[in-house]
Amino acid sequence: MQSQTTNNTIIALDVGERRVGVALVDMRARLPHPLTTLERGETMMAQLQDIIREHRVGKVVVGLPRGLDGQHTAQTHAVEAFAVELEHATSLPLYWQDEAVTSRQAEEELKGRGKPYKKGDIDALSATYILEDFVRDHPEVHQ
Repeated sequence: MQSQTTNNTIIALDVGERRVGVALVDMRARLPHPLTTLERGETMMAQLQDIIREHRVGKVVVGLPRGLDGQHTAQTHAVEAFAVELEHATSLPLYWQDEAVTSRQAEEELKGRGKPYKKGDIDALSATYILEDFVRDHPEVHQ
């Protein structure tokens, strides 16, 4: 694994049943942005590993879905299982960030732009919101 001091990039994932939205931030610039959306399937973890290597990612943030009252749901458990697989595949530090309403917020923003968009655009923008929240809420992790 690369030295923590040289890996200023954090990646955030909005893990869904069909797709994974990916956002990225270089902590020197502190400007999270959508990167891509990956289709879930046999090659998705390898694609994610390629992104991590290419961008020299040092930490991974995964959006944690919960029910309206904060309870664990079937999707929460599915995302937790995905995170275990991800940890084994990358050996990077993994952090959780509440993803409450990020997909709805992303869809509203994209609608407001008045341009066509795809479901994958919502996922990548949602990952960006997850990453923005993480950077704001956890300054100790990325000093």
